[in-house]
Amino acid sequence: MDRAGSALRRARALQERLYADTCTVHAAQKLTDPQTHVTGSQWVAVIENQPCRVSFSQFPATGQNATADTVSQSVKLFISPEVAIPAGSRIEITRQGITTAYRQSGQPAIYPTHQELMLELEKEHP
Repeated sequence: MDRAGSALRRARALQERLYADTCTVHAAQKLTDPQTHVTGSQWVAVIENQPCRVSFSQFPATGQNATADTVSQSVKLFISPEVAIPAGSRIEITRQGITTAYRQSGQPAIYPTHQELMLELEKEHP
């Protein structure tokens, strides 16, 4: 057995033990209505109940507006490296029984043990 391969498998197993959340990925697909023959885009679930982990980081206020300081939050999704998430997807994450909708905000960083993907809250950026 290859030592490097064995170490990667152990590291991946440890990473995946942290996956306490699940996600459903929706991608825009062109569908034709069979009655009207009109083609339009619809959000379709392409991945469902995929184990994952979400990490949150808060950044201090960078400025003030007339009413309050602003706080920025960074949301990062950790998921299996084999999962192919289409660009521009909507991702619903269920964490501790609460489901929140996000949008993919960039290309994933793919590692042998996992991939990381930055997300944006769907409500803030419709």
